[in-house]
Amino acid sequence: MSESLIDRLAAHRTIGSAPREELEWIAAHGRIRSLAVGELLSSHQREVQGLYFVLSGLVTIHVDRGAGSRRVMEWRAGDVTGVLPYSRMTKPPGDAVVEEAAEVFMIARDMLPDFIRNCYVVTGMLVHVMTDRARQFSASDFHDEKMMSLGRLAAGLAHELNNPASAAARSAKRLAETLDGLDEASRLLQRAHLGDAQIDELSRLRSACLASGKPAPRSPIETADREEAIANWLGAHAMDQGMAPTLAETPVSIDALDRLAVHFAGAQLAAALRWVADGCAARGLAVAVETATTRIHELVGAMKSFTFMDRGSVPELIDIGKGLADTVAVLEGKANQKQVTVTLDTAPGMPRLYAIGGEFNQIWEKIVDNAIDAAPVGGHVTICAEPRDRIVAVSIVDNGPGIAPEILPKMFEPFITNKPWGQGIGLGLSIARRLVSWHSGEIKVSSAPGRTEFLVTLPISAARAGR
Repeated sequence: MSESLIDRLAAHRTIGSAPREELEWIAAHGRIRSLAVGELLSSHQREVQGLYFVLSGLVTIHVDRGAGSRRVMEWRAGDVTGVLPYSRMTKPPGDAVVEEAAEVFMIARDMLPDFIRNCYVVTGMLVHVMTDRARQFSASDFHDEKMMSLGRLAAGLAHELNNPASAAARSAKRLAETLDGLDEASRLLQRAHLGDAQIDELSRLRSACLASGKPAPRSPIETADREEAIANWLGAHAMDQGMAPTLAETPVSIDALDRLAVHFAGAQLAAALRWVADGCAARGLAVAVETATTRIHELVGAMKSFTFMDRGSVPELIDIGKGLADTVAVLEGKANQKQVTVTLDTAPGMPRLYAIGGEFNQIWEKIVDNAIDAAPVGGHVTICAEPRDRIVAVSIVDNGPGIAPEILPKMFEPFITNKPWGQGIGLGLSIARRLVSWHSGEIKVSSAPGRTEFLVTLPISAARAGR
């Protein structure tokens, strides 16, 4: 046995303080591996060969969770990697790559039972290392899934914001053009020297037009028929038929135009029609701008509320109904793209629970997002929330094809997914269960063709309920 090897193990940061006899046992039952730059210490495609004590160099592990390979951890002299005592790991989560020429001392995997029996103190040290390592990888998994969720939400929000933003921009541009026409029509009417009866009739028509608000949506055929009818009326009265599309967008009826023609003729009638058409069109466009910008405001507000971006990561009283509503609003764009109807039914008087809001809402986002994915085109997702005795129950049901029987028992395990390759990495539900557990709750799933239900139950107590 080499005394220099035992001395190197005694200088090892992780196990150096162990009894000398344990270090001697380790030195007698392992071997040194020398690794060149670029060589793999272990691969995610193969079983880990053993326990590695890093003596020199740099080894990093790179993990691909679906968004490209990313370095998540590194080991230098004094660190331990590979399969640790009592670990259930077979294949590592990523590739361990040598970035600086390294030496590692290896205990073969099949020697671990003897290692545990003969090296009690070192085994205890390594169990602590394994616990810390699991926590680090869990944090990395959570970060990866959070970033992917954020990316999906950002993409969906960008798509959903684009529609009202484009509508507001188009309406604002048309509004500026329409106001120019309205100014010109007003000047023409000023020069027309209208009588009191004409002014009264014109005011009644425009007031009726503005009071009726935005006209009901019409089909393309109905719109074409209306434009044709108004164009024919304008032609019959020797008016410019180019006003037909603008007048067709207003609630003005043919009967109202007939009454206007009784009091106006020639240039006066043309000016009056232009004034009414542009005035009603301007009001309609202003309403369209308001509707579109209100939708943008609501979406941004829902995202801000959903993420609790202006709040610290501390527990507070959370309104479950509000969180579910924000989740539905944030995922509305995705549901609309797939033509999936999402229905939310929240019982009145829901208790509020202490939770970290941003993390709490991720539970709903991950389950509802999965439900929308699972639902067929034109399908539906139903969300129900209600208090039951001493718990709050949230049921999320989709009418998709169901979860494969061989996957169902493992649905909450990391990297298990029911989605096609490339559409999911299998971390969402694992993290959802972890978040539910952190809040002292439970999550269950039942599935059959045409109906899959995720049921989340959270406890209520007098100390935690926010009534």
